[in-house]
Amino acid sequence: MIAQVLMLGLVAGILGGMFGIGGGAIMVPVMVLAFGIDQKMATGTSLLAQLLPVGMLGIGVYYKEGNLDWRKGMLLAAGLLVGNLLGAVLANQPWISPQAMRKGYGVLLLLVGARYLWL
Repeated sequence: MIAQVLMLGLVAGILGGMFGIGGGAIMVPVMVLAFGIDQKMATGTSLLAQLLPVGMLGIGVYYKEGNLDWRKGMLLAAGLLVGNLLGAVLANQPWISPQAMRKGYGVLLLLVGARYLWL
């Protein structure tokens, strides 16, 4: 299982660096569907994994290539800070089941995917 988790992190990191999708879009579904981890546990674990390394090295590359908007990035970070806290509090309410979270996440991924395919 250690090798599988390391490989998942590697693949999620590559895709996150390429597309800016955030490793959670890859890691959470794999942890739930392939590793059998509860949705809430997978979400928390994904957040922990992304706490420090996400973007640290990628930022340098994108900055060097002139593909970084500091102002928008910092505004997004401020929204993420508050939004992540609110989302975590909401997701961990006893009346929200892991199954409901999994289905909601699936709908979100379908909508985003459909929007990208039919621009």
